[in-house]
Amino acid sequence: MSRTLSCSITRSRPILTKCLRRYYASVASEEVNAARSYCSNLLKYKFQCSSKPPYLILSRQYDSPSFILQAFVPPQARDAYLALRAFNVDVARVADTTSHPTVGQIRMQFWRDTITSSLSGTPRKEPAAILLATAAEDLQRRTNGQSRLSKNWLLKIVNTREQYLGNPPYPTLGDLEIYSENTYSTLLYLTLQALPMNSVTADHLASHIGKAAGISAVLRGLPLVAFPPPPPTHHSSNAKGGPMSDGPQGAVLLPLDIMAEAGLQEEQVLRQGGSAPGLRDAVFAVATRANDHLITAREMLKNVTGGKDVGHEFEHLGDEEHTYASEAEEGSSKQLQEVDQAFGVLMGPALSTSLWLEKLQKADFDVFDPTLRRPDWKLPWKAYWAYSRRNL
Repeated sequence: MSRTLSCSITRSRPILTKCLRRYYASVASEEVNAARSYCSNLLKYKFQCSSKPPYLILSRQYDSPSFILQAFVPPQARDAYLALRAFNVDVARVADTTSHPTVGQIRMQFWRDTITSSLSGTPRKEPAAILLATAAEDLQRRTNGQSRLSKNWLLKIVNTREQYLGNPPYPTLGDLEIYSENTYSTLLYLTLQALPMNSVTADHLASHIGKAAGISAVLRGLPLVAFPPPPPTHHSSNAKGGPMSDGPQGAVLLPLDIMAEAGLQEEQVLRQGGSAPGLRDAVFAVATRANDHLITAREMLKNVTGGKDVGHEFEHLGDEEHTYASEAEEGSSKQLQEVDQAFGVLMGPALSTSLWLEKLQKADFDVFDPTLRRPDWKLPWKAYWAYSRRNL
């Protein structure tokens, strides 16, 4: 029976100056340019010829929409945009490229140390670290030390990723939302900081858009996690840390409460793939929550544009880093100006997530459908249209 995602859901079935000088003395412009090129190329979509099913060759598609949509990010924040997304890709790949949880934890500690060194002006010889340090220093210089990239937010991304190294299940859909807030929403907060932007309204929009993007990313990666590619032959253990037997063990990263409601069992998915009974129902329920966050963001934008209150309070107001020197009055022109300044950052993930959810709906919520892995060649045009009209 048909399921629909639309406007409504229906269903019928500060750094010291001496540190900055030390940084410039230690990193040549050639290294910065090389790091920028690496981070940009990392996000590109790369085709990989294979006789395997399409859902087994996802590892080469890192963040193609982010590569395309960087053109709409204000130039002064573009290095931060690339560095943050390359950092996110590198941290996310730890789970896919380690043979044992302990090794993964060591690599996560490496990234925590890398964050500290980059923000102190002495980056490691990692492209993402070099470009992150460049962006952090540039932000300090542009704002005379008044704005900075949050170390706490960067560490939150690493710590959250570390919690899911072994692909443990999300107990509830709410837990999946928390994961998305701590990763994808936080990535947007950091990008807004690089503008610089300190706006409760922009952060509020980023929270909803990030949740939608994070939930959709989990759905998009479900086939790869359920059917992971074999590890390199020199590995003696699989990606989950167990001994090699018949190959890596997959996992189904859908919230357990949703799986129970749909009557879906992990074993059935691992045996039957997309034809497992209840899988489409479970995917529909999770996709609906992602779509709900996009609907909320659009309603907020409409209210701000119309000079109205956004409609509800920001649930993270007063939390770590979510403190604002002077909140804009509700419905004020300053609010609208802030949203307009932040629009290029917010539109990208909102648009790419919306387009993917539309494709998922057309596939009747079969997350294994190969059309979901294909790049959207119309994305640049659609992004230009959305940016010009200020539509999410």
